[in-house]
Amino acid sequence: MIRSSRSLAAPPLGVGAPRRLLCSLFLATTTLTILATAATVRQDWEISYQFTSPDCVRKLAVTINGQTPGPTIRATQGDTIVISVKNSLLTENVAIHWHGIRQIGTPWADGTEGVTQCPILPGDVFVYKFVVDRPGTYMYHAHYGMQRSAGLNGMIVVEVPRGQAEPFVYERDHTVLLNDWWHRSTYEQAAGLAAVPMVWVGEPQALLINGRGRFVNCSASAPTMVEGCNVAHPDCAPAVFAVVPGKTYRFRIASVTSLSALNFEIEGHAMTVVEADGHYVKPFVVKNLNIYSGETYSVLITANQDPNRNYWLASNVVSRRPGTVTATAILSYYGGRSSPNANPPTTPPVGLPWNDTAARVRQSLATVSHPAHIIPPPAKPDRAILLLNTQNKIDGKIKWALNNVSFTLPHTPYLVALKSGLLGAFDERPPPETYDHQRYDVFSPPANPNTTSSDGLYRLRFGSVVDVVLQNANMLGANSSETHPWHLHGHDFWVLGYGYGRFDPAVHPATYNLKDPIMKNTVAVHPFGWTALRFKADNPGVWAFHCHIEAHFFMGMGVVFEEGVERVGELPKEIMGCGKTRGGGH
Repeated sequence: MIRSSRSLAAPPLGVGAPRRLLCSLFLATTTLTILATAATVRQDWEISYQFTSPDCVRKLAVTINGQTPGPTIRATQGDTIVISVKNSLLTENVAIHWHGIRQIGTPWADGTEGVTQCPILPGDVFVYKFVVDRPGTYMYHAHYGMQRSAGLNGMIVVEVPRGQAEPFVYERDHTVLLNDWWHRSTYEQAAGLAAVPMVWVGEPQALLINGRGRFVNCSASAPTMVEGCNVAHPDCAPAVFAVVPGKTYRFRIASVTSLSALNFEIEGHAMTVVEADGHYVKPFVVKNLNIYSGETYSVLITANQDPNRNYWLASNVVSRRPGTVTATAILSYYGGRSSPNANPPTTPPVGLPWNDTAARVRQSLATVSHPAHIIPPPAKPDRAILLLNTQNKIDGKIKWALNNVSFTLPHTPYLVALKSGLLGAFDERPPPETYDHQRYDVFSPPANPNTTSSDGLYRLRFGSVVDVVLQNANMLGANSSETHPWHLHGHDFWVLGYGYGRFDPAVHPATYNLKDPIMKNTVAVHPFGWTALRFKADNPGVWAFHCHIEAHFFMGMGVVFEEGVERVGELPKEIMGCGKTRGGGH
C-alpha cells in the first residue's frame, strides 16, 4: 500500500554547475517548483519466500508482499521515498539496492551489504529513506549474496514535476522488467561457483517479462516431464500491454537479469530511444534494443499497426550462445477484434544473431546526450585508473580479478568502519591502479592464471575528476571473452568511448567524446574491448563499482571507491550490528 503526504524538503539538484545567469535562474525556478511539490511516498514491504510459477514451474521465490516482481515505486522528482522492510525470510538476511538513485546525503540507504550497511536480519525491520533527485527510469533489487536472481526486484519511475516538459511527447507509459530465471536455488548456484572444479550456473531456464515466461520443457502435452509444471498457472500467463490506435506510448524498460544480455523487440513497431539510465538521449530509431543487466531505457512507439491482431513483445539472449527460449508478452489494441490474451498469429521474433557484437557496439556508440540536455564532462581527469578484467584462479577456484586482484567483501561495512575509525576491518592497502598494459596480450589466456584476493578500496580526493578504463581480455579458455555490464553506485558517469583490443593511454584518450557523451550508471564492456568513463568524486560516501552479472561479482569482479567520507553525517545505528560493530545497534 502506498501512502503519500506533502513535504517541504528539497533535494540537491542535478550534476554540475550552471555556466550562465539564465541557467542559474532556470535552476532556481526548478528548485522552487520542487520545494512546492515534494511529497513523501511510503510503502510497507514484507520480504518472504513464497511458491510461485513465473515460468509455469513451481519454485520458491523471494517476494515482496507475496509478489515477484515487487511493486513499482512511482514518484516525482524531489519526493522522499520511505520503504519499511520487514525481513520474514526466517533464515536469510536481506539488503535492497535502489539502482540508479544516487543517495546524495544518504549513503547509508544505498542498500549494499558489506559496503554501506549490515544486512537486515531475519525478523528485523529496516526503513530506507531517500530522495529521488532526478527524473527517469530506475530499478531496485536485492544486494545480498546472489539473492537478486531469487525474485527480489522491481522498478522505480520518477516523473518530472508538474509543469515541466520532457524533450518528447507521449500519452502514457508502460513498464517492462526483463529478467532471467533458474530452477536451482541461489544457494546451489553459489556453492557450485565456489567448488573445485567449478559448477557454472548455466544458462537460465527461462527469460521473464514482468515476471512471466515459459520453461520450454513445460508443455500442456507433457506436463509431467517437469515436476511442478502447470502451463495453466496464472503466474506464467503472458503479460499484456494495451494500446489505443494512433497514440504514442513510452515503454520504460529495465533489465534486472543475473546473467543474460538481452535483445528486446516489439513486433511491427519501430522504437525511438529517448532515455538511458535517467538521462535524455539524442533520439534514434531501432527495431531491436540491446540491453544489459542493470541498464534502463525509455523508447517511444506509435500504435499505428493493424488493430485487429495482437503483436509480440520479445526478449532474446545475446552475447552468449542462447540456451533459453524467447520470452514473450503481448501488445494488444483497444477496440480490435483479437482477444487481449490471444497469441499473435506469427512466430515470436528471434532478434539479432547472438554473436553480432558489431551491432551491439553500434548501439553503444549511437547513445549520446540529447542536444538540449548535454552536461559537458570536465576536460581532463585528475586521476586515471585502468582496470584489466581477467579470469583467474585461487587455490583451484575460478575467480574474476581486476589488475590481478579478486575482490572480497569485508564483514564490517566500509562506511561504518571508516566513520567509526575501526582498524583492521579491511585491508588498508589500496588495490593496483593499472597493469602492464604495454605488454599484456588481451587476446590470449592469462600467462599466469593465479591471482590473489583483497577487500582493499580506492580512496578518492573529494571533488576530483576520475577516469576509469575497463579493459576486457581473454578468459581462461582460448578465444573467449564475454560482455560485462559495469554499474557504479552513487554516481552517474560520462561514457567517453569504446574500443576494440588493447587500450593505449598514450593514444586513445585523444579519441574520447567530450562533446555530447551520454551519462549513465551502467555500461557494457564488449568482448576483447575497452570502455572509458569519467565521473566526479563529489558524493560523500563509499560506493561499489562492479560487474552486474551476479555470478561475476560473487567471484570477485568489483572494486569500491571512498570519497569525502568525513563529510557524511551521523550514521543510523540500524545499519550496524555485524563484523566489528556486532552488538553495537542492530
